[in-house]
Amino acid sequence: MTLQYTPEQLRLRDTSIWTKVQAVLAPTQFIAFIVSMILVYRAWQSGAGYDVANVSILIKISLLWAITLTGMIWEKEIFGHYFLAKEFFWEDVGNAVAIVTHNVYFLVRWWGWSDDAVMATMLCAYATYLINCAQFIRRGIMAGQQRRLARQEQG
Repeated sequence: MTLQYTPEQLRLRDTSIWTKVQAVLAPTQFIAFIVSMILVYRAWQSGAGYDVANVSILIKISLLWAITLTGMIWEKEIFGHYFLAKEFFWEDVGNAVAIVTHNVYFLVRWWGWSDDAVMATMLCAYATYLINCAQFIRRGIMAGQQRRLARQEQG
């Protein structure tokens, strides 16, 4: 395993309030994603529940922005950059792709696309979220391994 954090960065990560905020927002967003994905897929396939699906999309996009903005504050605190710190470059690229694809929702609504096209667009956007989610899960596992290794070396 390659160490991803300096000892100081690991200490900052473990003591930051923003780590705790991310630990709450990440599973909340994932639950919202699951619920919204089901509602969007149902609306896309059956034509039923478009209004509820649209509300769930707005909730999901709001949570994505919340975790992105608080994550940027966290990244500044730990790595000294609000976005695209070298240590988090690919996760941030994945996040940027997810943000852009999710916000396409507002454009396609404004352009008057059909409900089916809007739902299909969001299913594609949700695929980008899943990829980015996997990046952060991997990062969290690696950080946990590094933390355990550091404890073993100290103890």
